[in-house]
Amino acid sequence: MHRQIYQQIRQAILTGRVRSQQKLPASRHLAQSLGVSRSTVVQSYDQLISEGYIKTRRGAGTFVCAVIPDDLLAVSNGDDATKKGATEATRKLSNAGQNGIPSLSAFAQRLNQVATPPQATQTTVSFRYWRPDLSLFPVQQWQRLVTARSVASIDWMTYGNEPMGYGPLRNAIAAYISQTRAVRCAPDQILITQGTQQAIGLIAQVLLTPGDTVALEEPGYLSAQKIFASYGAALQPIPVDQDGLSVNALVSLSKQAFCLPKLVYVTPSHQFPTGVLMPLSRRLALLQWAQKNNALIVEDDYDSEFRYSGRPIPALQGFDAANRVLYIGTFSKIMFPGLQIGYLVLPPELVSVFTRAKWLCDRQCSLIHQAALTDFIQLGHLARHIRKMRTVYAQRRETLVQTLQAATDALGTTKFSGDAAGLHLMAQLPIAQAALSSQELVVRAQTQGMGLFSTRRYYIQPPPVDEGRFIFGFGELPEKVIEGAIAQLKPLLKK
Repeated sequence: MHRQIYQQIRQAILTGRVRSQQKLPASRHLAQSLGVSRSTVVQSYDQLISEGYIKTRRGAGTFVCAVIPDDLLAVSNGDDATKKGATEATRKLSNAGQNGIPSLSAFAQRLNQVATPPQATQTTVSFRYWRPDLSLFPVQQWQRLVTARSVASIDWMTYGNEPMGYGPLRNAIAAYISQTRAVRCAPDQILITQGTQQAIGLIAQVLLTPGDTVALEEPGYLSAQKIFASYGAALQPIPVDQDGLSVNALVSLSKQAFCLPKLVYVTPSHQFPTGVLMPLSRRLALLQWAQKNNALIVEDDYDSEFRYSGRPIPALQGFDAANRVLYIGTFSKIMFPGLQIGYLVLPPELVSVFTRAKWLCDRQCSLIHQAALTDFIQLGHLARHIRKMRTVYAQRRETLVQTLQAATDALGTTKFSGDAAGLHLMAQLPIAQAALSSQELVVRAQTQGMGLFSTRRYYIQPPPVDEGRFIFGFGELPEKVIEGAIAQLKPLLKK
């Protein structure tokens, strides 16, 4: 109630209904008039006094101040000079750009074209591919580590003094990726980031000049396409076959000097979205091409920990003897997205400039979470969680494949792409028999409360023929939910 009274009096002052230096009713009289307690009115008056709208005079009463706060003056009174100045300022802004604001930078104009934040859609079940099963994360164990760090000292409450990130965490990550991914690096080559998107953004900011060519997998990771495009890069799609990005296509491109790629972005351990694995021979050929053409490779190794058959091939970076690979890792898939901690392994020559760019971008990721993550890794909790989730996700993937095959057998063959790895698979559904397009099936699924994702939006240049390929994320879906969702999808595939 006191807040409402405060707002009404403040608005009356700003609009001129209560004039400068006008006397206000005594708090007792106003309280009686409004039917509230006197203390409520006194609280409202005290707030207005503290903000400089009114003042009291001993023995005289309460009055509106002669001069109210400067930052609110322009929206308030009817002073002709003020109105004239505001009108002139508005005219100048209108002449400078559209909608009364100055003209945007070239970067902002590119953002308007490529970076529209997604709108949330209400679904009962979704085959989204970017979320692990958060319900199985050891929350209590994590909270104990955070709490222990928070009471041990208050250092986490300030800025860190290590621009590359918390030193012990970089040591832990170096040991972890050396053991699990055969990445060769020292801790001082690791830059802690707020995730994959920030890492890609830093790469574009530091290494690209508008007009530079970036080669990307086709189809490929949509966020990478948008980030590179926002920095003015010319995107060059490179086809993906059963062995990942085609190096032969890169070689052919290299003969055209006007579009020689400066960067090549790849997801070799579990290509997004096809799921294929780049074999060793293709990886070595890609490294050889990069060295010959003075190009750099951005290796995004976002969910390589989850393989369900065979031994994983070491990271591309582990074979790089010429310092051509920038390696991106994240804890979003193996832990939880809200952690917002990832890392970028840099060639030694680029450490200094990237550190400066990160320092300007933000001083450091959350120190307390970096410290807790260090403990989570060093105490073995991360390894145990990955082992547990690998078993869970393997069973969910198997359930998805079997259920989807059974549901579509009568309609035609469903083709699956890629290795048994990661948190998603790609399936080519027999939609042609029902004369359905991919978008029509997506819309049909939405009307039933189901989130379904066609691969067509992940192409820079979509193929002319709709192949009916879809991404099925299974990370957060228990087996019973998967079976129910596929049963719900089955009738949507028919005419």
